[in-house]
This record gives sequence, C-alpha cells and structure tokens, in this order.
Amino acid sequence: MQRFALKIEYNGAPFVGWQRQTDLATVQGAIETALAKLEPREHKIAAAGRTDKGVHALGQVAHCDMEGNWEPFRLFEALNYHLKPNPIAILDCVAVGDDFHARFSAQERRYLLRVLSRRAPATHQRGLVWQIKSELDIPAMNEAIQFLLGQHDFTTFRSTICQSDSPVKTLDRLSVSRVETLAGPEYHFDVRARSFLHNQVRSLIGTLERVGSGSWTPQDVKTALDARDRAACGPVCPPHGLYLAHVTYPEDPFAKKA
Repeated sequence: MQRFALKIEYNGAPFVGWQRQTDLATVQGAIETALAKLEPREHKIAAAGRTDKGVHALGQVAHCDMEGNWEPFRLFEALNYHLKPNPIAILDCVAVGDDFHARFSAQERRYLLRVLSRRAPATHQRGLVWQIKSELDIPAMNEAIQFLLGQHDFTTFRSTICQSDSPVKTLDRLSVSRVETLAGPEYHFDVRARSFLHNQVRSLIGTLERVGSGSWTPQDVKTALDARDRAACGPVCPPHGLYLAHVTYPEDPFAKKA
C-alpha cells in the first residue's frame, strides 16, 4: 500500500464533527465514502485533529492508504470530484512514507477563532464567525493571556467529557489582533499548542471575551485557572468561528521540492 497525506479544507456547519459516527454526517465519513468510490473496500483515515460539531478547517491534515498505483494529482482530482456537493476540499495530496501519521507525527496544531464585532446581524459571514455586539479591550485581554501561556493544569478550561489522560497542557501561543474588514471589525485569536483538551480553545476564548468586554478582570482569569474547576470557567464560545488553521510536522509533507 502507498500512504498519502491530504491537506483538507471544510465548512463544518453540516457535520456533527470530524470523527466518523454511524448514520450521522461527519467529515471523516464523507472522505472515506469518497475513497470507497475509488477503491471499493473499507477505508479508515486518521487526522491531525478531531474537530467538533460546527468547527471549520483551513488546513486539516489526514492520511490514507491506497492499494492502487495512484499518482498524487490523480487522487487529488478524483477525491474532490467524489466529495461533491459536500463543503470539503482536498487542497493538496502527496505520497509519504509509512512512518508518517497525521496525528502522532504532528508537532503543533494552530487554531484561528474569528469574532465579528457589529450590532447588525451577520449575513455573508453568518456561520463563519462568532458575532458579538461590542468592541473588545485588547490590552486587557493581552494581560489575561499572560497567565495562560506555558504549561498549566487546564482543568477549568476542559470539557467534562474530555478523554485526555491529563489536564496538563503547554500553551505555546495565544494572541489577539483586530482586523478591519468590509463587514466590520474582526478580532482574530491565534492559538497554538502541540495538543489541546476537549473544548479548551473555545473555553479560553469565551473567557477572554469576558475580559475584553469588561465583565471580568485579567486577574479573574488567573483565579479561574488556579481553581482547576470547570465551574470557574467563563462562557464557552460557539464553534462556528473556530478553524483548525495549520498543522506543523518535523518535515512539511506539502513543501514543494525544488
């Protein structure tokens, strides 16, 4: 068999998440169904991150194993054809060694969370951003962020159904910037770590929004983190503004060779 790495973009709105579930629409299920059109058998693919219901991806990475003598470009074209009309696109497809694993070889996951600030309802961006009505205080959020960077017990910002063996994670980067768009100002949260707990990103950003809106102080975030208690967490933001943006590997499988 030949292993292929796939870079994938998708709109998560129609799906209950990445992970395959019986009789429910999932991103993994749609791609495995497309693969079965090319090689009629059971396919099981693995991804860098199991995104939740409604979460999008700009650069999800998965791998699949194919029996046939597939050229990467031919597989790329065939998959995109059979994925229609799902809002899923294969952005790149490359042959990789058997030792490449989309999940276990990954060194860092990067998430982007988009927050649109305007009072009028979102139209073109509906379902693609988390909309709030007020502007956010970036310096206050940056002060709170300093308490979250590095290695901590993130029990407060972990879903009660999280299956991770440990609540201890290392947050490498969490930053926020304001971006002016034609639809209105957006706040972009850039979050990076080797791995995350279930709902960790949405819990962190939902809590930071409370700081940005003035409902919490930066010190309140430290108090919540130190509590190691899910009840101390701020609101969990909705999934539709969250994107799995990029996955980093020791060697980029998609880097174009000279």
